Amino acid sequence: MKSYKEINKEQNAFAREYHKSSPEILDGFMAMHKAAMEEGALEVKVKEMMALSISIASRCDGCIASHAKAALRAGATREELIETINVALMMGGGPAVIYGTQALSAVDEFLAG
Repeated sequence: MKSYKEINKEQNAFAREYHKSSPEILDGFMAMHKAAMEEGALEVKVKEMMALSISIASRCDGCIASHAKAALRAGATREELIETINVALMMGGGPAVIYGTQALSAVDEFLAG
């Protein structure tokens, strides 16, 4: 069984190691990430829910772990995230069903503490 807490922890360690080899690339990406996720016309919660939906459709475990946790931190409820998953499933078809159910597992894992 996947642990999205462990996936987050592992991905953060990978990113720190990668940063040593290519800081300008990762710093550039993180600057773009920060700018895109700032509060604006859309709330951070909405942006994180959008990112989670794309993560599911893209089948990215690390992205699901990151954005499920961030969406909850930004105030998304489990019910809102289920609806987010529903949209991802509608857009992503069969493979999104697999990752959508796994995204709900990530949400529940982070809610459990």
